[in-house]
Amino acid sequence: MQHRTLGQSLDVSALGLGCMRMSFGDAPIGDHAEMIRFLHAAVGRGVTFFDTAEVYGPFTNESLVGEALEPFRGQVVIATKFGFNPGPDGKPMPGTGTNSRPERIRQVAEESLRRLRVDTIDLFYQHRPDPAVPVEDVAGTVGELIAEGKVRHFGLSESSAEQIRRAHAVQPVTALQSEYSIWWREIEHNGVLATVEELGIGLVPYSPLGRGFLTGTVKAGQTFADNDIRARNPRFTPEAMAANQAVVDLLARIGARQGGTPAQVALAWLLAQKPWIVPIPGSRKLERLDENLGAADLTLTAQDLADIEEAMQGIEVVGDRY
Repeated sequence: MQHRTLGQSLDVSALGLGCMRMSFGDAPIGDHAEMIRFLHAAVGRGVTFFDTAEVYGPFTNESLVGEALEPFRGQVVIATKFGFNPGPDGKPMPGTGTNSRPERIRQVAEESLRRLRVDTIDLFYQHRPDPAVPVEDVAGTVGELIAEGKVRHFGLSESSAEQIRRAHAVQPVTALQSEYSIWWREIEHNGVLATVEELGIGLVPYSPLGRGFLTGTVKAGQTFADNDIRARNPRFTPEAMAANQAVVDLLARIGARQGGTPAQVALAWLLAQKPWIVPIPGSRKLERLDENLGAADLTLTAQDLADIEEAMQGIEVVGDRY
C-alpha cells in the first residue's frame, strides 16, 4: 500500500476507509462480528487510516472501530469528529444542531477516547462549522487538547476558505474533510482547494464514489430503503440517475482503456489531482474493498486526465448533493 502525508507529518495509507456504514446510515447494518473481521482484513491489506465520528450511531461506530482496531494500536490512524449538540437523550445527531463550545469539545474528546480505546485521538475534526462559536475558539480548544496529549492532529470538515485560514492561524490544521469527487467539484471553485494547498493542509474526500453511483452498480429504476440517504437524495431520482449515467459511462470508457473499473478510475482520478489527497471510500464487503484499493495501482495518463476533463465539461450533473 502506498502512503501519503496529511499536513506536515500525518502518515496514512493512500486510501483510507470510511467506517460509518458499518453500523449506521442505511439498511442493512453490518453484522458486528463480520465488521470486526472486515476491519482486521483492511489492516491486513495495508489500510492504516480509518474514519468515524461520535454522531455515527450515535456512538456505535466509534465503539465498533475501537474494538476492532485495539489490537493494532500504534499501527493505524483513527480520525473521529465532534461538533453536534446532544439531544434530550444525550445523543448527538445532525438534527439536534451544531455545538462546538469548548466544554462540549472536551466532553466529546473524553468520551471518544474511551469508545476508541486509545490514549490519544490521532485526528480530531470539527464535523461541521458552528455559527455560534468562533472557529478561533474551536482551534484553541483542540490546541489545548493537543498540548495535553489527548489529540495529535486538528481537522476541519466542510469549512469555508475563510474559516480554514482563521483556524489555521491559531492551531495548524492537518486535514480538511470535504465532499469531493469527479461529479462534485465545488471546492475547486470556492477557494477551498487553493487554500488548503497554500497552507499545506491535506484533503480527505468523503463520498469519493458518489454514494455508490460512480461504481456503476446502481441501476436505472433501483429503489432504496427508507433509512438510506439516497432515498431522499436529489441525485438518485430516476430522472437524475438516467441523466448522470453519462458520468459512469465515461469512467467505464477510461477503465476499459486502463484495465480498471469505474470505481477505480473515480478514485484514481482523485489520487491524481494532488499528492496530499487521501480519499476515504466506505465499504462493508471484501470484494469492494479490494476493488477500491486497486485504484492505488491504476495510473491515469495525462491523456486520460485530459479526456476526463474535456468530457466532464460537456456533462451536466443533475441533482443537488443533498
